[in-house]
Amino acid sequence: MEMHFHGVLYVFVITFSLINLVQAQEQKGFITLDCGLLPDGSPYVDPSTGLTFTTDSSFVESGKNGRVDKESERNFAKAFVTLRYFPDGERNCYNVKVTRGINYLIRASFFYGNYDGRNIIPNFDLFLGPNKWTTVNLNATGGGKYEEIIHMSRLSSLQICLVKIGTTTPMISALELRPLRSDVYVSGVGSSLKFLSRSYHSGSGGILR
Repeated sequence: MEMHFHGVLYVFVITFSLINLVQAQEQKGFITLDCGLLPDGSPYVDPSTGLTFTTDSSFVESGKNGRVDKESERNFAKAFVTLRYFPDGERNCYNVKVTRGINYLIRASFFYGNYDGRNIIPNFDLFLGPNKWTTVNLNATGGGKYEEIIHMSRLSSLQICLVKIGTTTPMISALELRPLRSDVYVSGVGSSLKFLSRSYHSGSGGILR
């Protein structure tokens, strides 16, 4: 009986290790930050996607932790309940280690959720290094928005910066980076491809480009 128990335990340990190895391989090179998440709540696995989110605290040296209001919290995914906002300074940056010469899909998510109780939706600029990526206009979207770009860095580190352009306070809910295969969306080193639109064509019999 004891030998059988140890055998079952051994199989369980191997199975558990393999599951964790597969998960690690699937997310190899992934950077998935829940902005504003306190370190004691990190990491966690999002039940809807299986992705492992971590706190952003080691990627940025400024900003404060915020949380959407109770009404918004009921409707938001866990990753968008917390956020980081930047009341001080004009320019605040995330510093992310990347592999030079690799294309990365970068997604920044912004959900205001009246975290400050003021009902003043912010607008600000988003920069990739020294270059402007876009203006985040949350007024036009009701306080929620994604921004995506594909970028190949010249360096082994990358700055993603939120820049104040008016009287409102920049904020961010989540930041995600995904390395892409070298033959997907080919662009030169240091160049970027900004997201325009995305469509899903199910069961199409033709060739789509």
